[in-house]
Amino acid sequence: MIRSADIREWRNHDVVDPKGHRIGMLEAVYVDTTTDEPAVVTVRTGLPSRRRLVFVPLDEAVLGPGYVKVSHPKGEVRKAPSIGTDDVLPAEQEEAIFQHYGMPYRPGVNGERQLARR
Repeated sequence: MIRSADIREWRNHDVVDPKGHRIGMLEAVYVDTTTDEPAVVTVRTGLPSRRRLVFVPLDEAVLGPGYVKVSHPKGEVRKAPSIGTDDVLPAEQEEAIFQHYGMPYRPGVNGERQLARR
């Protein structure tokens, strides 16, 4: 598991898929609100005039010199839910991220969000 202190050091480093294909640059880390462990990152993708932030889980992520290797292929990540580079993840879009990657979505008992940006 990647610790919160470790992942902050990787902001603005490349994010690559299992085959080493560059997906984009790591922008922000979202933690699971129940465990406070890093769960998802946003990756800056696209051309300079059309940048967006796509969400990708950190399950089985590997840190390397200057990169973070995620366990999801580039094509799957590129089709993931995204937000604008200056936007905030809306609560109603959170579940779509989990559905896209086939992961269970578990909000809090009172409907609290599962993800929080750090």
